Amino acid sequence: MKEKVEAAINKIRPFLQRDGGDIEFVDYAEGVVKVRLKGACGTCPMSLMTLKMGVEKAIKEEVPEVKEVVSV
Repeated sequence: MKEKVEAAINKIRPFLQRDGGDIEFVDYAEGVVKVRLKGACGTCPMSLMTLKMGVEKAIKEEVPEVKEVVSV
């Protein structure tokens, strides 16, 4: 499962990097993916929107078993 989640993250990583940010996979357990937003994404006031409407949506499309994505 972790490999599927990491593959999904790698697909969206270039979009975050283009805006000066990045994303790091931290953990997956019981349907919850933990990530760390880095760079510009870590301090951006829109980071929650990016996390939920961008990252979470993209990961759920690739890995339907994921229930939620949270930032740590």
